[in-house]
Amino acid sequence: MAIRDVQAGAASAPDGAEEREVKIPVEAAGGQADKPETDPTTGEAPARAEADSMTEEEMVEAAIQAGEDAAENDFKFKYERARSELADAHKEIDACKTAQKEAEDQAREAKERMARLQADWENYRRRTAAERLSERERATEKLICALLPVLDDMERAIEHARAQENSETGKQLTDGVDAVHTKMLDVLAHEGVEAIDPKGEAFDPLEHQAVGRVEDKDLFDETVKDVYQKGYRIGGRSLRPAMVTVTYGGEKRPAPESEKSEKDELKDDSESSEPKKK
Repeated sequence: MAIRDVQAGAASAPDGAEEREVKIPVEAAGGQADKPETDPTTGEAPARAEADSMTEEEMVEAAIQAGEDAAENDFKFKYERARSELADAHKEIDACKTAQKEAEDQAREAKERMARLQADWENYRRRTAAERLSERERATEKLICALLPVLDDMERAIEHARAQENSETGKQLTDGVDAVHTKMLDVLAHEGVEAIDPKGEAFDPLEHQAVGRVEDKDLFDETVKDVYQKGYRIGGRSLRPAMVTVTYGGEKRPAPESEKSEKDELKDDSESSEPKKK
């Protein structure tokens, strides 16, 4: 049919036109006519034609390969998804660890701060208690120091009255003053005041004030002979030293037992450390 169309076209051509040889590739045309139509987007027809030309063995291998490819692609997808989920889980774990560490640090700081506050409170409580006690003792000491001269005058009056008791009235007066003196001493003792009356004791420069020296060979040196004025202490602190006379001319006072034991220990240690002579 194509040949007749060409001939008809040649016959109807105007006169004077050059005749040209027209060659139609019949085989090519036939091949193109026999070739199935294809979908340029999907390419299903060529695949079908290729499948028609494949043998049964090749089709099985192709199906196996396609299944393996699909399984591999599915595995890759699941692997990537699992790896992403694992990475997210690691991030959450790291965040939890960070939060836990911060919480532990805050708890430790709070515990240390609480311990410091408790220690500060205990120190403050002890300090304020000590300050209150010290204030009380100072107030007591001030009052007692003001009363001591009165107490001294009262004692001297009692001694003078007893030396000159000539009547019953004088004796009663002396007894009354003595009773007042005893009550005052009881009040002072209740406040922790102790009298320092060191007659016959070893002289202690921390609590005694020497106002004279007396020769006495019957007593050890540095012994209190007479007490001119009593001293007083409170809470282990001296309020007023005792005014005394101290002896001399006698034997040297031996060391106390505690000092002797310490000296003996030092002597034994020195002897044990020396090398023995052969």
